[in-house]
Amino acid sequence: MTDVMRELLSILDLERLEHNLYRGRSPQVGWQRVFGGQVISQSLVAAQRTVDAEDKHVHSLHCYFMLPGDPSVPIIYNVDRIRDGGAFTTRRVVAIQHGKAIFTLSASFHRDEEGAEHQMPMPLDVPAPEELKTQIELINSSKLEIPETIRKFWARERPLEVKPVNVEHYTTRDPLPPRQSVWLRITGEVPDNRALQSAILAYLSDMTLLDTANFAHGRTGFDARLQMASLDHAMWFHRQHKLDDWLLYSQDSPNMIGSRGFTRGMLYARDGRLIASVAQEGLIRERKKPTK
Repeated sequence: MTDVMRELLSILDLERLEHNLYRGRSPQVGWQRVFGGQVISQSLVAAQRTVDAEDKHVHSLHCYFMLPGDPSVPIIYNVDRIRDGGAFTTRRVVAIQHGKAIFTLSASFHRDEEGAEHQMPMPLDVPAPEELKTQIELINSSKLEIPETIRKFWARERPLEVKPVNVEHYTTRDPLPPRQSVWLRITGEVPDNRALQSAILAYLSDMTLLDTANFAHGRTGFDARLQMASLDHAMWFHRQHKLDDWLLYSQDSPNMIGSRGFTRGMLYARDGRLIASVAQEGLIRERKKPTK
């Protein structure tokens, strides 16, 4: 297991301060703000700590980002036990830093039931992960002229590997269809714990998603002239997955207007099972020129 994977598991092991009150920390890796997937997953862990994990499991979450997280100080998670029902349980979590709410999450938990089943099929025109290069392998390739800002970001050590199916978004400024697919894989063994697996899946769900809205305009999130931030995030958990193999994250962006980009994603197991669906809207605007 890699050191960054151990660190991910560590930051998801929240400290209990009091009844319904938990404290989480951020990895000290020099980021200016907390990664959105981290605060989503930590909030979900806080909610899970107040639910019987043997009885009910998260099936959906809905989040709002209000202020950027400060990675230099802990985040306090306050859980409101909205409802404990027979088949469903509802929780609301507020993440607090410097005395202010920076993020909220509402999560619903459901007892497993039998019922009818269908799903949208996995895209058929996607190469297997073994046929593609990771981001690290791409920046070491002399065949691609990848901008330096992208190279620096891709070179950062993270608890997962990413294999883009298409890379032309990052090598051209031509407008392209607002869709992309990437293969994702955790870089270490994930404990056989369904609640923790769901939290790590929530962590992954914020990867690459919002940037899809830029492709129709010949831009990427690495453009220093763009200000980007997640505004809200919703996720539905369909089928359990042990996170022991590659996942395909198929994404598109149906709309952008008013400096807000809307994106959707579907996470598939290698065998084609739809594991989770995601939707997100984010702020994407031109940065204002500094005043003289």
